[in-house]
Amino acid sequence: MSPEFAGNEPAVAALDWGTTRLRAWLIDGSGNVLAERRGDDGLITAREKGFSNVLEGHLAAMGAPDALPVIICGMAGSRQGWIEAPYVTVPAPIGAILGGAARVADQKRDIRIVPGLAQRLADAPDVMRGEETQLAGAGLPAKGRHLACMPGTHSKWVLVEDGAVAGFGTWPTGELFSVLSAHSILKHSLGEHPAPVTGDSPFFRQWCERALGEGGDVTSKLFAIRAAGLLQDLKSEDAAACLSGLLIGGEIASAKRRYGAGDAPVVLIVSGALALLYQAALDLAGLAVRTVDADEAVRAGLIEAARENGMIGAAK
Repeated sequence: MSPEFAGNEPAVAALDWGTTRLRAWLIDGSGNVLAERRGDDGLITAREKGFSNVLEGHLAAMGAPDALPVIICGMAGSRQGWIEAPYVTVPAPIGAILGGAARVADQKRDIRIVPGLAQRLADAPDVMRGEETQLAGAGLPAKGRHLACMPGTHSKWVLVEDGAVAGFGTWPTGELFSVLSAHSILKHSLGEHPAPVTGDSPFFRQWCERALGEGGDVTSKLFAIRAAGLLQDLKSEDAAACLSGLLIGGEIASAKRRYGAGDAPVVLIVSGALALLYQAALDLAGLAVRTVDADEAVRAGLIEAARENGMIGAAK
């Protein structure tokens, strides 16, 4: 028994392995966290250093046993990743998605990667990787219709019915903000380094309400941010709030139009500054919200995936 774990041995290592970042935990048989590491060696770095080398370096730093099994979610399972964990086509039960983790061959340990999801509709093709594991750890009720919002560079809205993913959509809101602020006429309005935006900013709220009020029509409003700087002395920090409110409001209006409001609260799975922005925007849209921390959700989802793949026992 390793002394560093004070009498409680790890049963599995769990990793959320994204494009630029990696988070790793050692988990005991009851699902408790024994150790944690975070690093900048996501998929991009791991492709150069070798996925096995990066993984073993993190596990060694946490004192993981040589034979400890590993469960992974995220971009490590993409076509450009360690191995491609094939997409599961929706609709699909969440448990079945987790249980279909792909095994990495020719390794000294049992290493498995959770598959992503594919929506193969002719008029709405879509994919996700990593968010399916957050969804599994979000504590959604087993019965009923539930809508989850997962903000980020590529925000996901996911419809879950009776424990199965029925469908989902992607709104590249974060990417649009980045591209527009750096590579469009709006870069002159927001400045070289756009100011942080808060949910209580009157500019964020006003421009969010504008997008919501017009059903998500944001393209006709984008140039108005530039014009407001020229004609109304709109400051750069306020211009950033305008753009953020406009894009987030447009995303919510569009998703609301696609999926409807429903009876249950929107499950907002998010961490960091985006939590307050989306909470404020959803309130403005008149939607009830239940917020789940995204970091906690992905860890809980990985633990559930470890159970579904027989790496640790069922929850007591």
